[in-house]
Amino acid sequence: MRRLSIRFRLLLAGGIGLMVALLVAAWGLAILFDRHVERVAASDLDNRLDYLVAAVDFDHDGQLRLPAPPHDPIYQRPYSGHYWQITAPGKELRSRSLWDYTLPLPQERADLWHGSLTGPRDEVLLALMRRITVVVLGQQTPLYITVAVDRAELDAARAGFLADLAPYMAVLALALLATLATAVTVALRPLSAIGDRVSALNEGTARRIGKDVPDEVLLLATEIDTLLEKREVELERSRLRAGDLAHGLKTPLQALMGETARLRAIGAKDAALGVEEIGRSMRSHVDRELARARRAAVAGGSSDPVEVAKSVASVLRRTPEGARLRIAVEGPTGLMVPLHRADLAEALGALAENAVRHAATRVSITCVRDHDRITIRVRDDGDGATADLLERLPERGLRLDEQQDGTGLGLAIVADIAAEALGALHLRNLNPGFEAELVLPGPR
Repeated sequence: MRRLSIRFRLLLAGGIGLMVALLVAAWGLAILFDRHVERVAASDLDNRLDYLVAAVDFDHDGQLRLPAPPHDPIYQRPYSGHYWQITAPGKELRSRSLWDYTLPLPQERADLWHGSLTGPRDEVLLALMRRITVVVLGQQTPLYITVAVDRAELDAARAGFLADLAPYMAVLALALLATLATAVTVALRPLSAIGDRVSALNEGTARRIGKDVPDEVLLLATEIDTLLEKREVELERSRLRAGDLAHGLKTPLQALMGETARLRAIGAKDAALGVEEIGRSMRSHVDRELARARRAAVAGGSSDPVEVAKSVASVLRRTPEGARLRIAVEGPTGLMVPLHRADLAEALGALAENAVRHAATRVSITCVRDHDRITIRVRDDGDGATADLLERLPERGLRLDEQQDGTGLGLAIVADIAAEALGALHLRNLNPGFEAELVLPGPR
């Protein structure tokens, strides 16, 4: 299962948090708006209630009357959602909008009551009721004056408020998400720099991450640098142990090869040849491990193949075999490969020496870049190799010309160096000539 990146997780968590916060904010604003609208409606009802309290009266016969009823048209239209009602024992006045419906009085008979009542169409009404006591025909008479408004109007106002609020919330959400993305990018930029430093470590252009990193990753960087230091120490110890072992074996091998003379002297030529063959094989192993130990000592780094090739060609031109040939190096400088200069020089030296040994008139070393790979071709105009030997040439101890000196380790070492750098060695015959192609990773 693929792990999510830190950037994606931060954006996802932050985005979800922002959306939840905006939804909670919208919900809170809706509640505040409801309360505000209800307070405004209650204030309006209180004003209307004051008018009815001031306008209600009783005639000389004790009959309830309202000489100047409210002239607002909403009280004249049946079921308009705006109602008033005046109730006294055995008497009642109400707005035309109630038609034949009587508002139920609440069980709580306080002097001032605020709450919800059921309207003529079973709608929920926001109602305000005041109880007053008047003297009618010498008796104290309770009077209940009620004004009400349909809550649907308040709900419609809230819905309109939310509809108007939605585009502003959307713009705010986009602005906050953009701010979050910018903040995450700025916060994670040092981590990208650390990634570049790790790549530089891998390519060999740097030896340590360093301490100029954010405090949050300083401990990690320090641990990595410590591990690198320990690795270098262990590599150096391994190189020394391999070198000591190889040098320790050389003396016994030299003594063993010296014993072949005694065997020949007593006529045991076959035994002498066998000992010599075993000695050469063991010596090739020792030489190969010494080469491997040297590469471990200079592991890492990067180098320019064109510059290294020119250095190798300059040396070969001064040898007896190279002096008779035309040795050319072609390619642009600046093509860096993830190999230490010593490793690359060893690989190119082995390929070029092999080419010089078998060339007729010329040797060419060409360096080209192909996408993310660097290809180094070493060509000669010699006779090439037979088909059965071509694929076996990188095997250790195998030589193209058994009449010439050599251990047969050159191409095997080159193949090892290429494999350790995640590259490859390809050998092919040309018409005429022979080509060794070393393919290595290019710079990231």
